[in-house]
Amino acid sequence: MDWQNRCGAGASAHRLERLIQARMAPGADKASVDRHIWDLFGETWAVMFTDLSGFSRNVAEFGIIHFLQTIQESQRLLVPVIESHDGIVLKSEGDSFLVLFRKATNALAASREMMAVLQEYNRDIPKEDAVLLCLGLGYGEVLRIGDADVFGAEVNAASKLGEDTAKAGEILLTDAFLEALETPQSVEELPKAPPGARRAWRLLD
Repeated sequence: MDWQNRCGAGASAHRLERLIQARMAPGADKASVDRHIWDLFGETWAVMFTDLSGFSRNVAEFGIIHFLQTIQESQRLLVPVIESHDGIVLKSEGDSFLVLFRKATNALAASREMMAVLQEYNRDIPKEDAVLLCLGLGYGEVLRIGDADVFGAEVNAASKLGEDTAKAGEILLTDAFLEALETPQSVEELPKAPPGARRAWRLLD
């Protein structure tokens, strides 16, 4: 028995793996296993996915070193903003962040400030060095596996909005995120919602 996995930093992932294996066993009570999984790992979070617009094209045109420079600049500029609004950068992969916030209001405030910081940064630099941000926001119950990963319908929806749908400078919201905000927002509905969301919206201000 690997007791270190059961007691150390990998304990959450190890426990989830054991429960999934139990769920796959012949005759397993899947509903009971599912309740255990949600009891252990179910939490409510606002989920932010970020992406940099036009990144693949810029890599092809300006090379890998330019790619690395832009990533480093985006981290330098945006991580302090995220942390100032009580966000947790759970993952940083390539030109994307996966960020968690306890409150939808904090996630929205961070999103707006991130866009403002980049607008100011991009004002006086060469066009090819601009950091152009796309954002997707979701809110709801997710499975959080320690600091390793997070799963759920709102995670998937926010990922699709931020990485596939949003254009440079856009903040896109799921319906659940919009409903979680404390004040009305100026939005327009997107023609198609991503999988995991009933409706989706573009923030207008």
